[in-house]
Amino acid sequence: MNNDIFPCLWFNGDGTEAAKFYTDTFGGKITVDTPVVINFELFGQKLMILNAGPQFEKNASVSFMVLCETEEEVEKYWKPLSEDGIVLMELGEYPWSKKYGWVRDRFGVTWQLYLGEKEGDQKIVPTLMYIHENNGRAQEAMELYTKTFPNSKIGGVMKYGDGVGNETHEVPDNVQHAQFELDGYTFFCMDNSYDHQFDFSEGISMVVMTDNQEDTDHLWNSLTANGGRASMCGWLKDRFGFSWQIVPKRLIELMNDSDPAKAQKVMEAMMKMQKIVIEDLEKAYY
Repeated sequence: MNNDIFPCLWFNGDGTEAAKFYTDTFGGKITVDTPVVINFELFGQKLMILNAGPQFEKNASVSFMVLCETEEEVEKYWKPLSEDGIVLMELGEYPWSKKYGWVRDRFGVTWQLYLGEKEGDQKIVPTLMYIHENNGRAQEAMELYTKTFPNSKIGGVMKYGDGVGNETHEVPDNVQHAQFELDGYTFFCMDNSYDHQFDFSEGISMVVMTDNQEDTDHLWNSLTANGGRASMCGWLKDRFGFSWQIVPKRLIELMNDSDPAKAQKVMEAMMKMQKIVIEDLEKAYY
């Protein structure tokens, strides 16, 4: 499984509590637990939490589809996730699944529990909702991402006019549900015309770990082009407003150095950067 691409969830101080809740709910383990960064694994998949303050909130523009094998498994996860949470679609039978529910948990993370077959070994799939000015652009987004990342492809695409769900008021050519892979990591996406009171934000981003400066430059330049926007410390927003963190693996190596003074110099250099430049990090280190 590709753990060089993984979600990052923004929390306001309760990240460790949340990570314990998720590993208890799904089964898993916390692998890094610091005051700011918590990494944990669910079903062998890496997820990251930033305990970084109140600036950003998570919302349902990015939810996590959990592909379950039995009705009992769906119910097992539903109970703790819905407790003190907000049910967005009641647990029940739907045209697309015999057992399905959509819930925002007590920490603000949104989950779709789905009974059905899965391809490959990825059990949790980030699902991107293209709304407001992005409604109708899910296909464009998939094409950008799969052209940008290596070993990528667009899988099945269901339009609103294709059958299930065409009784809605959605535009028939818009994407009701689609699957795509970026370097072997699976995403789902959809268009939605409802006037939700939220949109993509830094509350949920995707981290991409790169092997070298060439890969870093390629992803950074491709994702910030044509309306994207550079931010700080490796963060950027693409033309759809979705947030990415492009992080060279070398940065993590240098920041984990056994010499705290050197690691601090690397951190200080990184904090001044937009795109991460490995050569400048190493100059600060040495």
